[in-house]
Amino acid sequence: MNQKKQLMKNTIIIAIGKLSTQIISYLLLPLYTSKLNPSEYGNYDFVCTLSIFLCPIITLLMEESMFRYLIDADSKVQRKRIITQTIIYTLFGTVIFTFLAALIMGFGTDYTPMYITAIITFVISNILIGLSNALSRGLGKIKLYSISNFILGISTIILNVVFILALKAGAEGLLWANTIANAFTAITILGLLKLPKYIGKIDRPLMKDMIKYSIPLVPNSISWSIINMSDRIILTQLVSSAANGIYAMANKFPNIINVLYGYFYTAWKESAAKIVKEENKNQYYNSIYHDAKRFLYAVTICLIAVMPFAFPIFIDESYNEAYIYIPIIMVATYYSNLSSFYGGIFSAYKDTKIMGTTTMVAAIINLVVDLLFVTTFKIYAACFSTLIANLIVYFYRRYKLKKYIKLKELKWQGPMLFLVIICLAYYAKYIPSIGSNTVLLWSINVISLLIAISYSLLNNWKFIKGILGAIKGKFNGVRKG
Repeated sequence: MNQKKQLMKNTIIIAIGKLSTQIISYLLLPLYTSKLNPSEYGNYDFVCTLSIFLCPIITLLMEESMFRYLIDADSKVQRKRIITQTIIYTLFGTVIFTFLAALIMGFGTDYTPMYITAIITFVISNILIGLSNALSRGLGKIKLYSISNFILGISTIILNVVFILALKAGAEGLLWANTIANAFTAITILGLLKLPKYIGKIDRPLMKDMIKYSIPLVPNSISWSIINMSDRIILTQLVSSAANGIYAMANKFPNIINVLYGYFYTAWKESAAKIVKEENKNQYYNSIYHDAKRFLYAVTICLIAVMPFAFPIFIDESYNEAYIYIPIIMVATYYSNLSSFYGGIFSAYKDTKIMGTTTMVAAIINLVVDLLFVTTFKIYAACFSTLIANLIVYFYRRYKLKKYIKLKELKWQGPMLFLVIICLAYYAKYIPSIGSNTVLLWSINVISLLIAISYSLLNNWKFIKGILGAIKGKFNGVRKG
């Protein structure tokens, strides 16, 4: 099977494990927004973002290093050595974090002991699920990885409903629900992988090499977290927790782009690493890049076009302000994911330094823009600072990538024109003569959605045929088996 078909197959397997549960989680948005006020949801979202920031510092992203090194490992002995170093360092980092977090929050905040425990165990559970996912992928157990995400999605949804509806535990309940789901899934997967058989002796030279690979990924990950977290911290401190709650909800729908692209990116990192030594790599990278860029653009404009219909259904009226910011965040998310595509190629070449330096600069610019403009423009400042930061990372990585691969760019004038048309239709409700005329407004939004869907289908038809063919082949194989 050629690499492109294998990439498509792995993407589909990953999507099968995640898609159904993520659809259900979006269907539960009305529950969350009706039971949690913007301030409560803002606090929960802040802890989630804080966890994303802390995990790379705690583990030095050794799980990512493990995944990359396992791809090149060609014996059980090598795999055991690689996994052992990851487990040892992760345990060491987790113990240090637990002690320091309990000390700092115990004396430096007014959090209750139960809330402190909830935060610490939530972070540890995220470390566990990250480790189990990386191990599954590194060992080539892509189906098990997909199953683990299905288990995680179902258990998270059930526990969220229990904690919010039955126990009425609010934001703290969401933390406990996610913690239990993460820990249960991770322990189950690590058990199925028979983790103890991969534990051996410490190998300091190998650990040093793995850390050398992973350390540049830490500022990269942290910087992305800063780009997200600085918005939330500054909004919470200089505006209000409610403003952060509105901003967090505005990010929910753009996050669909991350979710859909994430299926591909998880498979892409492995595929990019395996093809790096092949003679046809330039052609392969260009082909995948063009498919990914067209797909991301299609998802972006279709989501913007469907929002006038979806937003009132899923989101409670108390979050109505979030509607204004969604297109800005969606465009920012589009460029963020294109940057991560470049990152997959840098990782394949084991050049992780460029990833860290680009996002560090972007994070600083994001922070400065936030601080300068948030008191005047409030949530708009957070949205545009993120967009600017993502654009900087995108263009700079594209420039630096020429060292390894020359990616041919698609024409941009047509897509830009369609994006402008879709956005004008999106904001038409704020024009008094249109917003007051329900029939006219709906007509504009329907036409906008039809344009977005038609353009996306035409522009991605070859790609869609490939996916349908892969799905058909997958099901035919299951029936024959």
